[in-house]
Amino acid sequence: MHSPDLPSVTRGAGADQVLAEYLHTQAADFLRSLRVHGECGADTTGAEDAAGALRRSARRISGALHTYRPLLDTAWADQLRTELTWLSGMLAQEHACTARLNRLLDALSRLSGTGPVPLPRAEADLAVLTSPEVLAATSPGAHEAEATSAGETAPVVTGQDVQAKAAARGAATTSGARGALTVGAARAGALLERQLTLGRTRAHSAALQALGSSRFHAVADAVALLASEVPFAAAATAPADVLQGHAETAERRLLDAVAALPLARAAHPYNADALVHGLATTSAGEAQDAPWHHVRLLLRLHRYAQEVVCSGTHPLLTIAGRTLDRHRDAAEAASAAATAARTPRIAPATAYALGVLHADQRHEVEAARFAFHRVWQSQAVAAP
Repeated sequence: MHSPDLPSVTRGAGADQVLAEYLHTQAADFLRSLRVHGECGADTTGAEDAAGALRRSARRISGALHTYRPLLDTAWADQLRTELTWLSGMLAQEHACTARLNRLLDALSRLSGTGPVPLPRAEADLAVLTSPEVLAATSPGAHEAEATSAGETAPVVTGQDVQAKAAARGAATTSGARGALTVGAARAGALLERQLTLGRTRAHSAALQALGSSRFHAVADAVALLASEVPFAAAATAPADVLQGHAETAERRLLDAVAALPLARAAHPYNADALVHGLATTSAGEAQDAPWHHVRLLLRLHRYAQEVVCSGTHPLLTIAGRTLDRHRDAAEAASAAATAARTPRIAPATAYALGVLHADQRHEVEAARFAFHRVWQSQAVAAP
């Protein structure tokens, strides 16, 4: 939500000037990332970083076109937003498959006793929320501009240091309790790697085809024009204060969606509610996760809207966004484990390991909901 400590748009400027400056900046970042991506060649790491930057710029342009649509040529804004959404989703698939595979293999290693046992997520998030960095960030006048999207590396605070300290403490458990899981963990990991690597290869091929298609070149041309000219509607000639009204509309949508979440139930860590629903039919699990995914998207739109009218966003909104990213990642990882477990003619030990892995990821879903509840309550307290 909006914080009055963040500087607002320049008084006296028109809405079209402020919005055009933001869109020009994001379009320039998009074109710069596209150029870097084309120059990477065999440098896969550089290409992945450039694709990530390309997605970030595309999401921000798309978010601004959505929130401030009444101030723009609606036909142009709707078409460009649709194309940017397509491009961002296409480029994200390969990265998502890679991250999902790493997440599941790390979880299998941890559950089978061959990897370190991290600090419980709820405890880690509580430590993050009570850290001096967050307490300083939420004090009056301490907010700084931040331009990273939810799920990206944020300079404010992360839980990595807390996780590292927990790993150093080494909350050890007996290997005998994991004996049955260890038997099928190797085969389960091999099955997941085979399935997700195939998905990643297909996503990579689809991304290459998309980047060479006429559709993508049309998108790039449209963004290149956006870097110099924005088709505004007549309403954009109003003072810049009108932008705040559209940003508040995005905030109200977010608040209404959060109010519909079962936050009272999410206030209890590891209550296994997500696990119970996850063991039901696929449609039941997806129906339970869908409202949380919707809040994640609305939170992103709210953050991007704040970037237009302010020089940054509230630090806790960034933490909340990363928490909902973790919720999505865990839900998708659980779905991948369930899909692997439905593979015909797999050994019982493999199916058992995949079932334990599925349950673990659904517990991660519940832990993320608990963490979001704590973050959101902290945000409500920090708000004036």
